[in-house]
Amino acid sequence: MTIDAPDVIAEVEAAFAAYEAALVGNDVATLEALFHDDARTIRYGGTENLYGMDAIRAFRRVRSPVGLKRTLSETVITTYGRDAAVAMTLFRREGSPGKVGRQSQTWIRFADGWKVVAAHVSVIEE
Repeated sequence: MTIDAPDVIAEVEAAFAAYEAALVGNDVATLEALFHDDARTIRYGGTENLYGMDAIRAFRRVRSPVGLKRTLSETVITTYGRDAAVAMTLFRREGSPGKVGRQSQTWIRFADGWKVVAAHVSVIEE
C-alpha cells in the first residue's frame, strides 16, 4: 500500500478545501454532496450525534449561517492507498477566544468522487 501518493493527496486536499469553503459559506448543497449518502455515515458534532445522512441533512438545513467563519491550522491529510484518507485539523473562531476546535474526517473514494463517511468535531480550552 502506498501512503501519501502525491496525486491522491492532491485530490483529497481539493475535496477538503471544497468542504471548508462550503462550510464557511453555508453552501448546504455542497456539504451534503461531500458526505456519503448512506445510513452508516456518522457525524459527531459539538452538540449533536448524527447517525446517517438523513440526520446530517436535517442538521445542515436548519443550522444558522451566523459565525461559521474560522481559521484552520495544523491540517494533516494522510492517504492510504488510492481510495482512503483521513483529514485532521484545528480551527479557531473569532467569537470564541481561548477555545480551539478539532475536526477529523474519514474520506473514501467512491465512483462519484471523494466523500466523508465519518466526521468528528469538538471544541476544547486552549
